[in-house]
Amino acid sequence: MTHKKAKNERRDFLKKSGVALAGISIVPSHVISGMGHTAPSDKLNIAGIGVGGMGRANLRNMNTQNIVALVDVDWKYAKRCFDDYPDAKKYKDYRKMLDEMGKDVDAVVIATPDHTHYVSAADSMRMGKHVYLQKPLTHSVYESRKLRELAQETGVATQMGNQGNSSDDMRKVCEWIWNGEIGTITKVDAWTNRPIWPQGLERPLETPSLPPTLDWDLFIGPAEWRPYHPSYTPWNWRAWWDFGTGALGDMACHIMDPVYKALNLGFPYAFEASSSQVNTESAPISEKVTYYFGERPKKGKVKMPAVQFTWYDGGLTPKRPEGLKPGVFLGDWGGGAIFYGSKGTLICGTYARDPFIIGREDNPPRVTNELRRIPNAMEGGHEMDWVRACKESKENRVECSSNFEYAGPLNETVVAGNLAVRLQDLRRRLEWDAENMKITNISDTDEIRVVTTDSFTVIDGDPKFDTQYANLNAKEAAESYIKKTYREGWSY
Repeated sequence: MTHKKAKNERRDFLKKSGVALAGISIVPSHVISGMGHTAPSDKLNIAGIGVGGMGRANLRNMNTQNIVALVDVDWKYAKRCFDDYPDAKKYKDYRKMLDEMGKDVDAVVIATPDHTHYVSAADSMRMGKHVYLQKPLTHSVYESRKLRELAQETGVATQMGNQGNSSDDMRKVCEWIWNGEIGTITKVDAWTNRPIWPQGLERPLETPSLPPTLDWDLFIGPAEWRPYHPSYTPWNWRAWWDFGTGALGDMACHIMDPVYKALNLGFPYAFEASSSQVNTESAPISEKVTYYFGERPKKGKVKMPAVQFTWYDGGLTPKRPEGLKPGVFLGDWGGGAIFYGSKGTLICGTYARDPFIIGREDNPPRVTNELRRIPNAMEGGHEMDWVRACKESKENRVECSSNFEYAGPLNETVVAGNLAVRLQDLRRRLEWDAENMKITNISDTDEIRVVTTDSFTVIDGDPKFDTQYANLNAKEAAESYIKKTYREGWSY
C-alpha cells in the first residue's frame, strides 16, 4: 500500500466512523497499526520475545499496555514472566508467534541473547512492528548497519534498551559539555566492573542431557551448531563469542553512551586493544580498547577536535584524575567515564549517573534544557517514551532518544572494539573504513595465532604448560567477525 493511499484510507475511515476529533481517534489497535499508526488514547498490543531476564523488567515498565504474547526458548526460566501475564499466549519460536498473531501485535520487546537480536528484530520490523530492543543492539557490526537501514525503510518506532540515554543526567552531561563548561575534549576514559560472569572459557567437552523445558535448536538460532551445556544459558551466554559480546558489548552501550552523545563521535577511524588471554571461544577476562575519532563539527559553544577514547574492563581502571579529592569514589559500583577538558574534568557513573566537574562539586553549572526531558527515565520512562512514539504517526513522531538512527552507529562502534580484541595478535593499530565496514591494513596473507585450549599442571614439583593454538587467516577472520555466516534456515 502506498503512503498516500494509506493516508486517504485512514481519513475516509475516520470520517465514516465519526471519531475524528482534534486529531485524536479511538480505534482498535489492530486496525490502526496496519496503517502505520496507533491512536494516542489506545493501548498497544505488545509481544515480549526473550522474557526470562531483562525482558520481564521491560514489560513490567509497560504493563499499562496489553501484553498479548510471550516468547522464550526456555519455559522454566520464563515462568515468572508467564505468571505475570496469564492471559498472554505463550510461544517458544518468535516466528510462529508473528505468523499466528501478526495482526494482533503492534509492537515487540526483545531481550534475547545478543546473537538473536538481529533476526528477531528484523523479522518483526519487516512485518511493521515497532521494536524495543535490548542492548547491545546487535551481535555484529553488519547487523547494526542493517538494522538501522531497516528502521529507515519501515518507519517503525524503535528504541534500544540503554535506559540511561533518556535520563536527566545524560542531558546534564551533554548540555554542560556543549555549553563549554570544561572546554575542548581530546581524551575520555571509561570502565566497567564487568564481567561479573565467567569469561576466558574453553568450550566444554561434556554433553549433559537437555532440560525438557528448553528448545536448544531455537536457542542456537543463526549461530553454528554445538551441543547443549548449562554453561551457555541462562545468562552466561554473554561470555561466548558465538552468543554474546563480552563485557564491552554488555556495558559500553550504557557507559560509552554519554561520551558518544555528548561528543557527537560518529565512527572511529582506528582502534587497538590489549587483554588477558584471548581464545577462540570466549571473551577475555579483562581488556583495554582504545578508539580514535577524527575532528567533528562544533557543537554549541565548544569545538570537537580529534579525541581518543579508552575502555577498560575486568578490573582494569583508568588512573585517578588530578584534583579528585581523596576518598571520593570514581564513578559508581558499575563503572563510569572521565572527560578530560581544556578547562576542567567531568566524571559520571554508569548510565551517566551523578555527573560532576572536579572542583565544582558544590557549584555545578546550570543546564540549558536544550534536550527534551523524559519523566522517570530510569524507572520505566525510557520504555514508556517508546510506547508514546509507537502511538504517533511516522510523519509527526518525536523519535525516541535511543532510536536506531542513533543506537545503530553507537552499537557499531561498541562491537567494532571486539574486532580489536580478537585481532590483537596482528600487533598493530587497526585502520577502520566505517563506511564499508572493513579493516584496511590487513593483507591477504596476514595470520593470527589464537589459543584453542590451555592447561597447566604441576608434575613432581615442576610446572607443565600445554597451550594449543589455531592459526587463522586474519582477513578472513575479520570478515567473519564483521558479518557472521548464519546457520542454514536463518538469513539476513
